[in-house]
Amino acid sequence: MSNFVYPAKFIAEPEGGYSIIFPDIIGCTTCADTIAEAYEMAADALCLCLWSMIDRKIDIPTPSSPSNLKSSDTEFFALIGADVEAYRRKMENKAIKKTLSIPSWLNEKAEKAGINFSQTLQKALKEELQIT
Repeated sequence: MSNFVYPAKFIAEPEGGYSIIFPDIIGCTTCADTIAEAYEMAADALCLCLWSMIDRKIDIPTPSSPSNLKSSDTEFFALIGADVEAYRRKMENKAIKKTLSIPSWLNEKAEKAGINFSQTLQKALKEELQIT
């Protein structure tokens, strides 16, 4: 599973800006200057925390029900979504070198046609794996 939704507590700070915490995920916190940035930073923090937990094989906690969460006048809760697989693809987009073999006649035809081998392989792998 790679899609998650968790409640985040947004805390308006006296000096301005917002602190954001995820009560269900210990250590998952962030901050921002504006409300728009706060939502973006919350989604980023949630994806990073969940990605780390998945990689370290830590059990993912069940999200709290928003109706059970309490806030003060300077706080509010919002549900934040996280698509961990999409985030991983976005962040791990560095190129790696692969060695492969193809028939020499196919190599010659492809080079004459100006085909980019890396792009062609990436496209074929995405189609094969049904990745958009």
